[in-house]
Amino acid sequence: MRQLTGLDASFLYMETPNAPMHISGLGIYDPSTAPEGKVRFKEIIENINSRMLGLPTMTERLMTVPFELDHPYWVTDGSYDPEFHIRHIALPKPGDWRQLCILVSRLNSRPLDRARPLWELYVIESLDNVEGVPKGSFALFSKTHHAAIDGTSGVEMTVATHDLSPDYKRRHDPAIINVDRRPSTAELLLRSSLNNVMKPFHFLGVARNTIPGMAKAAAGLTRGKLSRVRDVPRTRFNGTVSPYRVFDAISVSLDDVKKIKNAVAGATVNDVAITIVGGAMRKYLAAHEELPEGSMAAMAPINVRSDKDMAGGNIVSNMTVQVRSDVEDPMERLQAVHESTRNAKELTNAIDAKAMTDYTRFIPSMLTAEAARLSSRLGLANRIRPSFNCVITNVPGPSIPLYCTGAEMVATYGSGPVQDGLGLFHAIGSYCGKFMISATSCRQMMPDPAFYRECLQQSYDELFAAAGGAT
Repeated sequence: MRQLTGLDASFLYMETPNAPMHISGLGIYDPSTAPEGKVRFKEIIENINSRMLGLPTMTERLMTVPFELDHPYWVTDGSYDPEFHIRHIALPKPGDWRQLCILVSRLNSRPLDRARPLWELYVIESLDNVEGVPKGSFALFSKTHHAAIDGTSGVEMTVATHDLSPDYKRRHDPAIINVDRRPSTAELLLRSSLNNVMKPFHFLGVARNTIPGMAKAAAGLTRGKLSRVRDVPRTRFNGTVSPYRVFDAISVSLDDVKKIKNAVAGATVNDVAITIVGGAMRKYLAAHEELPEGSMAAMAPINVRSDKDMAGGNIVSNMTVQVRSDVEDPMERLQAVHESTRNAKELTNAIDAKAMTDYTRFIPSMLTAEAARLSSRLGLANRIRPSFNCVITNVPGPSIPLYCTGAEMVATYGSGPVQDGLGLFHAIGSYCGKFMISATSCRQMMPDPAFYRECLQQSYDELFAAAGGAT
């Protein structure tokens, strides 16, 4: 039994009926590399069971503290129902990309069952007409609660459950599951009392380590050596979200993205991704006659995981980055984004993002959960000034082919939660020379996801051409 950190628990507190807080992954597989050229659903279940049951996230359930006096616990009770967690779906003919995106959107809209381990896996067959994907391919769509993993630990789990060759052999040694003793209500109350008594002392220790950095950052802001993003404009993505989702994505060459990066001294692949998103948001809102004059801003999560952080969960901070949607010229926008990310990194480094995550342990559980529900009911996102317009998270993937049950993964995409005030989520990833940008949003905010996909593609094409490439 282990207690959730304040940051992990915050994703439970922020969850509302209209805003499920899970992370999703979509992988597409070519079964022709598997033995006999095909993969059976039963084989996938056996493979997943043999590999994933040893991961705590797969078998742990939530146990809440009475009256929400403290953060919940992960408890392993030994029960596991593979037929509940692993499900089988087939697309109707012709099995194209649009049908796959619609299905992913519907599956993304459904919250996870908190009475069970917080993950689900869908095997989606009949992908017979997806461009760039062999006919007869299948997809694996996974959903895992954000309280259990972040993007980096999610990629690590993917690598751990795949092979480096198509020579698939099912593991016969069963996973060992250590069943936790279920604590009594009195024991949980006693633990919460002791934790709450010690919190002031822990807070003093955290403050002692972080105040110097905060003072340094404040001095830098006062003297103009550091800067932070101000006056974020309000867009359609800053209102209250509905329970319905949309999903779409593009895939381009990673080498071409690196060529674009090299066109601006010091620029990074992440700068290119932000520039593409900024151009796409500019095109999309301009087409709807809603383009703000000032630059829109993105929340950019930062991986602060160290070699000592071996457990799952969330070990992330974030920074605010302007996507420079106010700049029309693609190369000028890339230069402006590079300056924006450099300023954001300098501010983050001055504060020490890793140390700032320690403050999340002091999040008041009962008040935070109730505040999230009240904010949703009152629609406060429509009234308060926004701090961000979207999320852009970049988690690089493996550069070598991966195989699941003998089938080669040919593409992979990501999806993250949208919530009130932050209704557009971009997941950036790479795999085997491909660079993917996925977008998830609320259906009411973005009723035309295919058009937004066109905006992403056009933004990339213009940037590549401006950097000296050929469209």
